[in-house]
Amino acid sequence: MTSASPSAASRQRTPGEVGSGPPPTLRLDGVGHRYGATTALHDVNLSVERGEVLALVGPSGCGKSTLLRIVAGLVAPSSGTLMINGADATKLRAERRGVGYVPQSYALFPHLSVRDNIGYGLAARRVPRQLRDERIDRVLELTRMSSYGGRAPSDLSGGQRQRVALARALVVEPSVLLLDEPLSALDPQLRDGMRRELRALLAAADCSTIIVTHDQSEALGLADRVAVMQDGRLIQTGTVHAVWNAPAHPFVAEFVAGAATFSAVSENGVIVLADDWRLPAAHFSAPGDVATVPDGPCFVVVRQIDGVVLREHPDPGSREAIVVDAEPRGSTWSLRVRLLVDGRDNPGQPELTVSSATAWLPGLRLGLSLRAPGTTIHPAPPLNAAPAPGAMRPPTRRGRPT
Repeated sequence: MTSASPSAASRQRTPGEVGSGPPPTLRLDGVGHRYGATTALHDVNLSVERGEVLALVGPSGCGKSTLLRIVAGLVAPSSGTLMINGADATKLRAERRGVGYVPQSYALFPHLSVRDNIGYGLAARRVPRQLRDERIDRVLELTRMSSYGGRAPSDLSGGQRQRVALARALVVEPSVLLLDEPLSALDPQLRDGMRRELRALLAAADCSTIIVTHDQSEALGLADRVAVMQDGRLIQTGTVHAVWNAPAHPFVAEFVAGAATFSAVSENGVIVLADDWRLPAAHFSAPGDVATVPDGPCFVVVRQIDGVVLREHPDPGSREAIVVDAEPRGSTWSLRVRLLVDGRDNPGQPELTVSSATAWLPGLRLGLSLRAPGTTIHPAPPLNAAPAPGAMRPPTRRGRPT
């Protein structure tokens, strides 16, 4: 996922609290799932309010798609309960849940017209023909596909097929809309435009939405809240702004922001990193202020675009690094650099990717400094044992999630 800022932050909705009003549209309590001896989901607790857009993000195999299919009614949970509009839907059949589901492939029927594809779910529910036509016309207009009703899916572009699949899910007037990698089948040049269109459609739809995506810019651009998953567990759930700026775990910073993280210890206003690298806490930004990170284990998040400074010669407070690779990126260069330990290069050490206006040659040794606001400090996760200062964690290698 490429670096992006939380563009959705300015349009946040505040999720309602349990007991403060109507129940959330969707609520999961202790939902787990096992495939034989393998646990795919561990006691997931999650709620989505009416009109809210929630993005599920995480690496391949983290359980996102399994969770989505459980909500859709395509997979039965091994444990826990699923509530829709305050009613227990754990064992309810898929077609009776009030859930619209758009799979990654769109799953349009090739032998049916656009109009018949959209109306298929209504026909299966035995909705009267006149009402069916009215609702089909409404979603065709909403998705700007009114003039394409008689066409076959094979006559449509990728973006048009995406709109038909979305219209088919919306026409049943779902309480919950599920989108599995909604833009992944589109060419890169179409995604930005379709993301804006999708955001407008979701704002007009009177339902709650869960989006599974591997694209960080989709999650940050479309969602009101983000839920980050790893190994079948929810690691952090919060507003786009909170997850971006105050990650609760190193993995969240690595996966969502593409950052590098250092395990560290805070000692009397000094942050101790690898190789006894000591920097004043005031050198860093913090979620609130430096006082929010007490003495003890912490982790340092380095936004690789704006958190790193390279100089030809090391200066006080910097560390020596070696340029591993340099790639031209138009007016800038993308450099891979590796920190040296006691002046020695160890290929096993993690690497940082840095944007530079200077074409430093591979093999050159430079001074590397960390700077605010691109470098932040955060308390260590509660369940983490105190890590030894030293192990820098590079960004996770992210494959395409499932």
